[in-house]
Amino acid sequence: MADIIQLLPDHVANQIAAGEVVQRPASVVKELLENAIDAGADSIKLIIKDAGKTLVQVIDNGKGMSTTDARLSFERHATSKIRSAEDLFQLHTKGFRGEALASIAAIAHVELKTKQPNDDVGNTIVIEGSKITAQDVVVTPQGTSVSVKNLFFNIPARRNFLKSDNVELRHIIDEFHRVSLAHPSIGFVLYNNGSEAFNVPISNYRQRIVNIFGTKTNEKLVPVEEETEVLKISGFVGKPEFAKKTRGEQYFFVNDRFIKSAYLNHAIASAYDGLLKNGTHASYFLNLTVDPQTIDINIHPTKTEIKFDDEHTLYAILRSAVKHSLGQFNIAPVLDFDRDANLDTPYDLKPTPNKTPSIEVDRSFNPFQEEVVGINTPSPTRTVSYKKEPTESWESLYVGLESKGTKTQQDFSEVHFETEEATVSMFDKDIEQTHTTYQLHNKYIVSTIKSGMLVIDQHRAHQRVLYEDYLQHLTIKGALSQQLLFPLDLHFSNQEIVVINQLKEDLEHTGFVFSNVTEESIEITGVPVGVPESEVSIILEQLISDVENEVPDSNFSATDLLAKSMAKSLAIKTGQSLQKDEQEHLVNKLFACKAPNVSPSNRTTFITMSVDELDKKFI
Repeated sequence: MADIIQLLPDHVANQIAAGEVVQRPASVVKELLENAIDAGADSIKLIIKDAGKTLVQVIDNGKGMSTTDARLSFERHATSKIRSAEDLFQLHTKGFRGEALASIAAIAHVELKTKQPNDDVGNTIVIEGSKITAQDVVVTPQGTSVSVKNLFFNIPARRNFLKSDNVELRHIIDEFHRVSLAHPSIGFVLYNNGSEAFNVPISNYRQRIVNIFGTKTNEKLVPVEEETEVLKISGFVGKPEFAKKTRGEQYFFVNDRFIKSAYLNHAIASAYDGLLKNGTHASYFLNLTVDPQTIDINIHPTKTEIKFDDEHTLYAILRSAVKHSLGQFNIAPVLDFDRDANLDTPYDLKPTPNKTPSIEVDRSFNPFQEEVVGINTPSPTRTVSYKKEPTESWESLYVGLESKGTKTQQDFSEVHFETEEATVSMFDKDIEQTHTTYQLHNKYIVSTIKSGMLVIDQHRAHQRVLYEDYLQHLTIKGALSQQLLFPLDLHFSNQEIVVINQLKEDLEHTGFVFSNVTEESIEITGVPVGVPESEVSIILEQLISDVENEVPDSNFSATDLLAKSMAKSLAIKTGQSLQKDEQEHLVNKLFACKAPNVSPSNRTTFITMSVDELDKKFI
């Protein structure tokens, strides 16, 4: 029998490796930015065109590469970071496996320009699908410039799996935020389609957060500092009142490397126990410094997951440090929260002898006596006197009450009350008697029907009602708006403002009125009818999150997404108590919808149970 096992060609192996390392344009951005940081650059430029599908270029002013190193950098597993397997546990750099550039070169057109500080000229290499097509001397500034063009040009199936430009751009910006937050000592600039999107200069960590997420972020931050033999923690957490519905602003950095850890995230959540509203998540920007020997980075292709040697200790220290900071800066309530600071004893108060107060009582005093009575006070030079009005006796105080009471009763008997006209009830009494509704655990509405029983999920049912209402408003563009007495000023990051500008026209069709939109804030003077003013920021945050995380397909519609997002934000929540008329109104509105049986997210809104099914339960 013939042999069937054979070695894969290098270009095929590189393409397979690219499937692990390069999932989308954001993966290329991450690898190139980390290479620039490892090169010792203090100024890095990222240039994006068409959400990275056409061009991803990173320019740095690092130490550059020689002619031989430039060519070897595109070979598989060629690296300057490690020499043996033991070096994997002493890593202080970003890249170390030597597979990023080889994987990128296998699926794109790559052009590399690099020059070392002491050289007069640099070198350029052009690679297309792992094949070097050109290598020459070139005049270029100190550092390295890597241009990645036409990503997945030779794998059209992988290119078809990419999402829309908005979604891919959002992933690129997320990677840019992660890398730039981890290195405030490096200046970063991001250009998108020829325009400058971000420019974050060299600064401290707090200023770096403000430069990325807006000036309003500064007042939301609470510093966290803790240093032990096992772990050093530095960074900031957000105040509970600024918690968001989404998990967008949550960043963990271990030894200047962004990681994802549900276990450590739970430590932060437990530190906020009792301080956050249901469904909200606090922001945090925390740097953890540990011994490289106690972590294993090489367990995930993208190196975003790390295995810790002792997770339980890290959990306890992190939770305590965050809880201590919240209490230290008066964010968490203390036990004596009604204490008046003015009643505290000053430290410089000298001890004085205590004096027992003296009380003198005039036992001969009688309030019913008519003569003038003198009362002696502790002061020997002062006497207080008063004279009581003369009355025959104290019994005279009650004389005439009987006649007064009789007169009062006669007066009340002559009072005429105004009668109100009978108003017609909104709900027919006959219908109320025949269609009785009950609320079960503040979650379900139970109603009787001819064949048996109807159980409705109030949250999903209200979502369906609101969804069709908003969809109609967006289609006919005739929604009513209620004007606010005072304009509402809301602050968002630059990228969030871009999303709002994209949806501004559709939002105005639902009833929102925008009077001013700047790079960091928006001013709203009108909201849709029935939307509370306090819910506006929550609605917009949820909408931005839905747009950024939406996976668009051929049937994707911004109008449909907007209607779904607003319905989800404003629908009656589970646990909300409803009156009888509210229950019946919701039932009637639900069955007036075009598709009452499913919610906007295609989940069942109600179930029916016939009398026969109930009878079988008792057999």
